[in-house]
Parts: sequence; structure tokens; C-alpha cells
Amino acid sequence: MFRRRRADSDRSGHQPDGTEASLGEPEPGAGETGPETAGVAGPWDAGEDVPSQERIDFGSLLVPSGEGLEVQVSVVENQPAWITVMHGKSGLQLQAFAATKSGGLWDEVRHEIAAEVARSGGQSTEADGPFGVELRARITPADPVQSGRRGGLEPVRFLGVDGPRWFLRGLISGPAATHENLAKPLERAFAAVVVVRGDHPVPPRELLEIRLPDEALQALGQEPPEPGEPGERRLPLGPFERGPEITETR
Repeated sequence: MFRRRRADSDRSGHQPDGTEASLGEPEPGAGETGPETAGVAGPWDAGEDVPSQERIDFGSLLVPSGEGLEVQVSVVENQPAWITVMHGKSGLQLQAFAATKSGGLWDEVRHEIAAEVARSGGQSTEADGPFGVELRARITPADPVQSGRRGGLEPVRFLGVDGPRWFLRGLISGPAATHENLAKPLERAFAAVVVVRGDHPVPPRELLEIRLPDEALQALGQEPPEPGEPGERRLPLGPFERGPEITETR
């Protein structure tokens, strides 16, 4: 069942604005690769022989669902902007972007994110993860008041994978950012994502269109759109945005 939800009602499903970060000593289990994620084959391109699994169709993204997972769609300016897969108190945010055939966008974006964190007074570090090089940081959450106190830095992991003419970015937040066993369900979800790039032209770095499933639109009292070419989405690659959400719990 889908329902509207404000992004600030669940801190694990946001991308903070005006971020400050400070990287301390790595916590136990952060980003370590275990047998359940070592040698993963995904994320997948829609043109590949994709393993069968229950997924929700969001147009450019086929997002895995299943027991224990809650799928949220965040909306910016009345347009779906990113998807968050929640598992317990941890979240995995997903966005897919157009890229050139030569790839390599994750290298560029990773350095841009690190520079943005540094400009806001924080620190970040690169590390090897189950999907290759990732970026780990500690950031000030969008809602700085936690448990009646102000402050507290939130660890996050930025994941990135370059595909054929697309780039998929993930952001793990919550306890899973520092605890290996809690990260496994979200890492498996990231590996099971299917990106549907399509043949229509989209400039590099532009967000691939996210469409709400028909059942979600109907639950919100909206009519499904007529089939047609997806429009261009000029939302930033920067990780510091948030918006209202629509949620499905499986």
C-alpha cells in the first residue's frame, strides 16, 4: 500500500542539505566485504540476462522488494526524484543517471561529492567495497535534533556503478553504514537493481525518469500517464537534497 510521507519523518531516507561532515576512526565492520556480497554480478542492465526476483517497476529502475523491505519514493517539485529501500532503521537511496558510452562517471561524481563534503567543513575517505571503490563520510543529518539533543554526526556510504550509458548511485545511511551484518540486505538490494536506460537521448548526468507504478498513482487519486517518450529531468547529482515520500511496505 502506498501513502504520502514527509522525508523528514524518517531520517534514514533523506539526503541532507547544508551538510557538514567529520570522519572519525572507522567503526567495526564498516564496508567490509563478506561472502554474501563478494563477487556480486549486479546491478544489472535491462538488456542483460537478469536473475528473476520480485521487483517494483519505477520506469528507469526496477527495484527489488520482499519481506522486511520498505520502498519509498521521494518527490521534489511534484516529480519523483529518488527511491529509498528501507530495512529496519537503515536506508539505501537510489538514483540512476544518463552517462556516455565511455563510462567513468562514478570517478568524477565521487570526487565531486568528496569536494562538496570538504567545502562544508567535513571529511571523507575512499575505501574498497563489494561494488568497487566507495566513499565513506560522516555528515550532519538534515534534522540536527536527535533524542532531545542537538548535533551528532551520521555515517554514510556512497556507492556507485557505471553501466552501459547509465550510472547508478546508492547511499547507505543509518546503522548499516557502519555495521557489516546490517548492510548485507541493502547491499543485496543494490546488487539486484535493474537499470532501464532506454534508447531515447538523454544528456549525460541527467536523472533518468522515475515513474510511479499505476497502483501508486491510483492510490493518490492520479491517472497513470499516457505512454510516450520520457522527459528530461534536470535534477542535480549532488547528494544533499530531500523531499516528501510515497511508501510501499512489503
